[in-house]
Amino acid sequence: MDKKIAKLHYLTQDDIADANHIDLVQEACNAGIRWIQLRIKKLPSDSLEDRNALIDIALKIKNICKKHQTTFIINDYVDVAKQVKTDGIHLGKKDMSPMEARKILGNDSIIGGTANTFKDILRLYNEGVDYIGLGPFKFTSTKKNLSPVLGIEGIQNIIQKCKECKITIPIIAIGGIIVEDVPSILNTGVYGFAVSGAINYAEDRKTTIKNFLHYS
Repeated sequence: MDKKIAKLHYLTQDDIADANHIDLVQEACNAGIRWIQLRIKKLPSDSLEDRNALIDIALKIKNICKKHQTTFIINDYVDVAKQVKTDGIHLGKKDMSPMEARKILGNDSIIGGTANTFKDILRLYNEGVDYIGLGPFKFTSTKKNLSPVLGIEGIQNIIQKCKECKITIPIIAIGGIIVEDVPSILNTGVYGFAVSGAINYAEDRKTTIKNFLHYS
Protein backbone atom coordinates (compact mmCIF):
# COMPACT_ATOMS: atom_id res chain seq x y z
CA MET A 1 0.00 0.00 0.00
CA ASP A 2 0.98 3.65 -0.42
CA LYS A 3 2.55 4.87 2.82
CA LYS A 4 2.31 8.55 1.99
CA ILE A 5 2.13 10.43 5.29
CA ALA A 6 -0.25 13.40 5.41
CA LYS A 7 0.96 16.75 6.75
CA LEU A 8 -2.16 17.28 8.89
CA HIS A 9 -3.09 14.50 11.31
CA TYR A 10 -6.47 14.77 13.01
CA LEU A 11 -7.12 12.93 16.29
CA THR A 12 -10.56 12.20 17.73
CA GLN A 13 -11.01 12.25 21.49
CA ASP A 14 -13.39 11.13 24.21
CA ASP A 15 -16.02 13.27 25.95
CA ILE A 16 -16.82 15.82 23.24
CA ALA A 17 -20.24 17.06 24.30
CA ASP A 18 -21.92 17.39 20.91
CA ALA A 19 -20.30 14.55 18.95
CA ASN A 20 -19.02 10.98 19.34
CA HIS A 21 -15.96 9.55 17.55
CA ILE A 22 -17.97 8.55 14.48
CA ASP A 23 -19.58 12.00 14.20
CA LEU A 24 -16.19 13.69 14.55
CA VAL A 25 -14.67 11.56 11.79
CA GLN A 26 -17.62 12.17 9.46
CA GLU A 27 -17.30 15.94 9.98
CA ALA A 28 -13.54 15.84 9.50
CA CYS A 29 -13.69 13.81 6.29
CA ASN A 30 -16.48 16.01 4.91
CA ALA A 31 -14.31 19.06 5.60
CA GLY A 32 -11.34 17.63 3.70
CA ILE A 33 -9.13 15.96 6.29
CA ARG A 34 -7.32 12.95 4.82
CA TRP A 35 -5.62 11.46 7.90
CA ILE A 36 -7.68 10.27 10.85
CA GLN A 37 -6.41 8.83 14.11
CA LEU A 38 -9.09 7.22 16.26
CA ARG A 39 -7.97 7.93 19.81
CA ILE A 40 -10.13 6.26 22.44
CA LYS A 41 -8.54 6.40 25.88
CA LYS A 42 -11.56 5.66 28.06
CA LEU A 43 -12.64 2.15 27.18
CA PRO A 44 -14.88 1.26 30.15
CA SER A 45 -13.21 -2.11 30.72
CA ASP A 46 -11.31 -4.92 29.05
CA SER A 47 -14.50 -6.94 28.72
CA LEU A 48 -15.38 -8.64 25.45
CA GLU A 49 -18.47 -6.44 25.21
CA ASP A 50 -16.49 -3.21 25.42
CA ARG A 51 -13.84 -4.52 23.03
CA ASN A 52 -16.55 -5.44 20.52
CA ALA A 53 -18.03 -1.94 20.90
CA LEU A 54 -14.60 -0.50 20.02
CA ILE A 55 -14.36 -2.78 16.98
CA ASP A 56 -17.82 -1.65 15.86
CA ILE A 57 -16.78 2.02 16.12
CA ALA A 58 -13.55 1.29 14.21
CA LEU A 59 -15.41 -0.54 11.42
CA LYS A 60 -17.84 2.36 10.96
CA ILE A 61 -14.97 4.83 10.84
CA LYS A 62 -13.10 2.63 8.37
CA ASN A 63 -16.10 2.79 6.03
CA ILE A 64 -16.26 6.60 6.28
CA CYS A 65 -12.53 6.90 5.62
CA LYS A 66 -12.72 4.51 2.67
CA LYS A 67 -15.42 6.64 1.01
CA HIS A 68 -13.27 9.74 1.40
CA GLN A 69 -9.95 8.04 0.54
CA THR A 70 -8.71 9.00 3.99
CA THR A 71 -5.96 7.18 5.87
CA PHE A 72 -7.30 5.53 9.02
CA ILE A 73 -4.96 5.03 11.97
CA ILE A 74 -6.01 3.69 15.37
CA ASN A 75 -4.20 4.64 18.56
CA ASP A 76 -2.82 1.90 20.81
CA TYR A 77 -5.07 -1.11 20.06
CA VAL A 78 -2.90 -3.33 17.84
CA ASP A 79 -5.33 -6.26 18.03
CA VAL A 80 -8.20 -4.06 16.84
CA ALA A 81 -6.03 -2.64 14.04
CA LYS A 82 -5.37 -6.20 12.85
CA GLN A 83 -9.00 -7.30 13.08
CA VAL A 84 -10.47 -4.19 11.44
CA LYS A 85 -7.58 -3.90 8.95
CA THR A 86 -6.96 -0.23 9.56
CA ASP A 87 -4.27 1.49 7.51
CA GLY A 88 -2.08 1.53 10.56
CA ILE A 89 -1.45 2.10 14.24
CA HIS A 90 -0.03 4.86 16.43
CA LEU A 91 1.89 3.72 19.51
CA GLY A 92 2.54 5.81 22.62
CA LYS A 93 5.74 5.56 24.64
CA LYS A 94 4.18 2.98 26.98
CA ASP A 95 2.40 0.95 24.29
CA MET A 96 3.66 -2.12 22.43
CA SER A 97 7.02 -1.72 20.69
CA PRO A 98 6.88 -0.87 16.96
CA MET A 99 8.89 -3.99 16.11
CA GLU A 100 6.38 -6.19 17.91
CA ALA A 101 3.48 -4.39 16.22
CA ARG A 102 5.16 -4.87 12.83
CA LYS A 103 5.29 -8.63 13.39
CA ILE A 104 1.56 -8.64 14.07
CA LEU A 105 0.42 -6.16 11.41
CA GLY A 106 2.89 -6.82 8.60
CA ASN A 107 5.06 -4.60 6.43
CA ASP A 108 2.18 -2.87 4.64
CA SER A 109 0.78 -1.34 7.82
CA ILE A 110 1.67 2.25 8.72
CA ILE A 111 3.24 2.39 12.18
CA GLY A 112 3.79 5.65 14.02
CA GLY A 113 5.30 6.31 17.42
CA THR A 114 5.43 9.09 20.00
CA ALA A 115 8.66 10.90 20.90
CA ASN A 116 9.61 13.60 23.39
CA THR A 117 13.40 13.58 22.96
CA PHE A 118 15.98 12.96 20.25
CA LYS A 119 16.80 9.69 22.02
CA ASP A 120 13.16 8.64 21.53
CA ILE A 121 13.39 9.50 17.83
CA LEU A 122 16.57 7.48 17.41
CA ARG A 123 14.95 4.45 19.06
CA LEU A 124 11.77 4.70 16.95
CA TYR A 125 13.80 5.23 13.77
CA ASN A 126 15.83 2.11 14.50
CA GLU A 127 12.62 0.18 15.20
CA GLY A 128 11.35 0.99 11.71
CA VAL A 129 8.39 3.32 12.30
CA ASP A 130 6.94 5.17 9.30
CA TYR A 131 6.45 8.50 11.06
CA ILE A 132 6.98 10.05 14.50
CA GLY A 133 4.71 12.29 16.55
CA LEU A 134 6.98 14.73 18.42
CA GLY A 135 5.69 16.67 21.40
CA PRO A 136 4.06 18.05 23.32
CA PHE A 137 4.55 21.40 21.62
CA LYS A 138 2.77 23.00 24.59
CA PHE A 139 0.46 21.96 27.41
CA THR A 140 -2.53 19.89 26.34
CA SER A 141 -5.36 18.61 28.49
CA THR A 142 -6.10 15.77 26.03
CA LYS A 143 -3.18 13.70 27.33
CA LYS A 144 -2.55 12.50 30.87
CA ASN A 145 1.01 11.96 32.20
CA LEU A 146 2.27 14.64 29.83
CA SER A 147 5.95 14.57 28.84
CA PRO A 148 8.01 17.78 29.23
CA VAL A 149 6.72 20.57 26.98
CA LEU A 150 9.11 21.26 24.06
CA GLY A 151 8.00 24.58 22.59
CA ILE A 152 9.43 25.93 19.34
CA GLU A 153 13.02 25.86 20.57
CA GLY A 154 12.81 22.26 21.79
CA ILE A 155 11.34 21.03 18.51
CA GLN A 156 13.89 23.04 16.51
CA ASN A 157 16.82 21.53 18.44
CA ILE A 158 15.55 17.99 17.91
CA ILE A 159 14.93 18.55 14.19
CA GLN A 160 18.46 19.95 13.86
CA LYS A 161 19.89 16.79 15.47
CA CYS A 162 17.83 14.69 13.05
CA LYS A 163 19.34 16.59 10.11
CA GLU A 164 22.84 16.11 11.49
CA CYS A 165 22.21 12.36 11.76
CA LYS A 166 20.50 12.24 8.34
CA ILE A 167 17.20 11.02 9.83
CA THR A 168 14.62 11.96 7.22
CA ILE A 169 11.56 10.16 8.60
CA PRO A 170 8.41 12.37 8.67
CA ILE A 171 8.14 14.08 12.06
CA ILE A 172 4.74 15.43 13.12
CA ALA A 173 4.55 18.09 15.84
CA ILE A 174 1.78 17.45 18.34
CA GLY A 175 0.36 18.86 21.56
CA GLY A 176 -1.91 21.85 22.14
CA ILE A 177 -1.47 23.24 18.62
CA ILE A 178 -3.82 26.00 17.43
CA VAL A 179 -3.99 27.54 13.94
CA GLU A 180 -1.86 30.54 14.90
CA ASP A 181 0.99 28.21 15.97
CA VAL A 182 1.31 26.39 12.68
CA PRO A 183 3.56 28.76 10.64
CA SER A 184 6.25 28.90 13.36
CA ILE A 185 5.98 25.13 13.93
CA LEU A 186 6.51 24.40 10.23
CA ASN A 187 9.48 26.80 10.23
CA THR A 188 11.28 24.40 12.59
CA GLY A 189 11.55 21.93 9.72
CA VAL A 190 9.01 19.38 10.93
CA TYR A 191 7.14 17.50 8.22
CA GLY A 192 3.66 18.24 9.56
CA PHE A 193 1.44 18.73 12.59
CA ALA A 194 -1.32 16.94 14.48
CA VAL A 195 -4.46 18.51 15.92
CA SER A 196 -7.06 17.30 18.38
CA GLY A 197 -8.63 19.71 20.88
CA ALA A 198 -8.39 22.83 18.69
CA ILE A 199 -10.76 21.15 16.23
CA ASN A 200 -12.83 19.02 18.59
CA TYR A 201 -13.74 21.90 20.91
CA ALA A 202 -14.19 24.50 18.16
CA GLU A 203 -17.59 26.19 17.85
CA ASP A 204 -17.25 25.89 14.07
CA ARG A 205 -15.27 22.74 13.35
CA LYS A 206 -15.64 23.02 9.56
CA THR A 207 -14.06 26.48 9.41
CA THR A 208 -11.35 25.53 11.91
CA ILE A 209 -10.43 22.49 9.81
CA LYS A 210 -10.32 24.66 6.69
CA ASN A 211 -7.90 27.03 8.45
CA PHE A 212 -5.60 24.16 9.44
CA LEU A 213 -5.78 22.59 5.96
CA HIS A 214 -4.48 25.87 4.52
CA TYR A 215 -1.05 24.91 5.92
CA SER A 216 -1.09 21.28 4.82
